[in-house]
Parts: sequence; C-alpha cells; structure tokens
Amino acid sequence: MPALIFDCDGVLADTERDGHLPAFNAAFAEFGLPIHWDEATYAEKVKIGGGKERIASELPDADGSAELIRQLHARKTQYFTQRVGDGLLPGRPGIHRLISDVLGRGWTVAVASTSAEPSVKAVLGHAVGPELAARCHVFAGDIVARKKPAPDIYLTVLDELGLDPAGCLVVEDSGIGVQAAVAAGLTTIVTVSAFTAEDDFAGASLVLNHLGDPGNPLTVIAAPAGVRPEQMITVPDLEHLIATNQEESR
Repeated sequence: MPALIFDCDGVLADTERDGHLPAFNAAFAEFGLPIHWDEATYAEKVKIGGGKERIASELPDADGSAELIRQLHARKTQYFTQRVGDGLLPGRPGIHRLISDVLGRGWTVAVASTSAEPSVKAVLGHAVGPELAARCHVFAGDIVARKKPAPDIYLTVLDELGLDPAGCLVVEDSGIGVQAAVAAGLTTIVTVSAFTAEDDFAGASLVLNHLGDPGNPLTVIAAPAGVRPEQMITVPDLEHLIATNQEESR
C-alpha cells in the first residue's frame, strides 16, 4: 500500500509564529540570556533544521555550551507543548480529513520532523485526535544526526517501515524540507506556511496554500506534475501524483 509522510511544523499546524518563536523567547528570558528573536530574525532561523541547531547559532562554541543548549531546548519544548495543550495551534485545513481518509484505505501514515519528539506528538495528537495519532508512525528529533535539508530523516522512515519510495508522498512546507524529501527520491507536495512562502520549492510536484476542506477550498500555487486538485486534495489526487511520477521515472 502507498504511504503518506508529513513534516510537522508548518504542515500539521502552522506552529512557528505562534508556537516555537514565543517558546524560544520564553526559554531565553528564563535563562537570563540577552537573546530575543523578532519575526524577521526567526524567518532566517527556520532555514536551520533542528531547534538545538537554531539555539547553537546564537551561542559561542565554548565549554558548557552543549549542556546549555540541551537545557534551553528542553525548557523551550515544555513551553511549546503547553501552548499546544492550550489550543493555540490548531491543525491546518485538510490534515484531519486526509489522514483519516488514507488510514481508512490502509495507507501507511508517518510524521518525519527534526523537532523534539514530545513537540511532534503533541501537535499530531491535537491536530487529528488521539485515536488517529496512535495509528501514525512518528520519527522526530535527534533520531538522525544530519537534519534537513539532508535526506536522512526520510531515508530512515523508508528503511524502518520497509517502504518503496515510488509509492510514497511527502507533505512539506519549506525549501529545506523539499530538498530533503526530493533527495530521498520522494514525490513531494508543499503547503506553504507563515515563514516559507518565498522559499525555493524546486523539485516539488505540487504547491498549495493548504490541503483544503469542505467550505475552505485550497489554492493551487504551482502544479509541475500537472495534477491540479479542486477545492481540496483527495486520495485520488494523491494516487494520480504517484502514478504520474512513476510514469515520468520510467
């Protein structure tokens, strides 16, 4: 059966502006650090894969910095998951609907993210509910040493779940995420998010504003593979994308 693999941040929910950014700043303030990221600064930070790596970009490479980064990131994760629990980060349009549909057809569903595992599981559970979330595989955090744009997280998903890349689709929101998925040989859909609208999505097969829901239609931004969903992306659209890319690769 096919597989549908989701990035977390910006895909399951638009988490960066209202979730990760205030959580990072709260952790910096609690630790007494003279660091406060505004939205323009954070727009650059999101181009760095991994929360620890974003923190490290601000701290000198000195004795003790690795432990400080670990502590900061752990506290930031607590702030973030609290915001998820408070209902501040709702699932993006189409996420609950599409995950329910593909699981009902026997597809494999996974989430592949460089964010901390507790953060990813919190976002997933809030976006689709505990029953559907329990049926999804989660690969997150430091499970791989090289973060996106390296393809390692997606290669790990393929290997551990025994998936054929030709039958897999990825939903990403960022340029570095697309680079990672395409390098792993995966057909990629983009749903742009708050900080990624101007990213380079070269290699993606379809670029949308979101996945769409009844009463909340999607907008097709680019359709390099020629597949143009109407109103909302459906399982037949996904199957068409897989078939189109399989045909092109022959």
